[in-house]
Amino acid sequence: MLVAGCSDSDDDSGAKKASSTPSSEATKPAPTPTVVAAKYPKLPEPCKAVQAKTVEKLVPKPKEKKGQVLTAGSCYWAGLDDSDADDLQFRSLNVQFNGLSADPTLGSADKRAQVFAEEQVKKAMKEDGAKDAKSQKTSGIGDWATTVTTTTKKNGDEFHNAWVITRTANVVVTLQFSGAGYQGAKAPDAAELAKDTPTPAKEAVAAVAAANKK
Repeated sequence: MLVAGCSDSDDDSGAKKASSTPSSEATKPAPTPTVVAAKYPKLPEPCKAVQAKTVEKLVPKPKEKKGQVLTAGSCYWAGLDDSDADDLQFRSLNVQFNGLSADPTLGSADKRAQVFAEEQVKKAMKEDGAKDAKSQKTSGIGDWATTVTTTTKKNGDEFHNAWVITRTANVVVTLQFSGAGYQGAKAPDAAELAKDTPTPAKEAVAAVAAANKK
């Protein structure tokens, strides 16, 4: 008499043999996730990304009109307006490009760039012991942008800073425009500095697309 759940020895032996043989499905490796390639594999020359007339308008008497490459992918301009001895005004402009590539584990190039851009916003709000930090989402620049304003101190002078962190596809542009009044002169208002940042930021974004034209 057969009891439910049991079988004869031959059937049991066959079942053991079948279970001990790995199926072809189990031995197949997991498929590698596919990700879309980066839209912009190239970065522009940073010191040519912002137009000369824009630099001239924002930075008075720059020491290096063509800019200085301080770190890879960035350019820096600085100048002092000393035409009025009682109102010495310093201004600096820095633009930095970071390109992100796709990664099967971390995600698409655009997704990684978005994460990096948001990290740059947090960094800007704390840089150099920043105070009075404010951030605001900004439209009309790249695919995503945020403006940050801060106040910092260096060598006893108060600096007001306006940042634009923007993403265009897989490239993040970080632009900082700073100003200070030397020897007792009044520092420029950070909000006023921020009004001057969209133009160079848009030029930098356009430079990314231009660098990748076929």
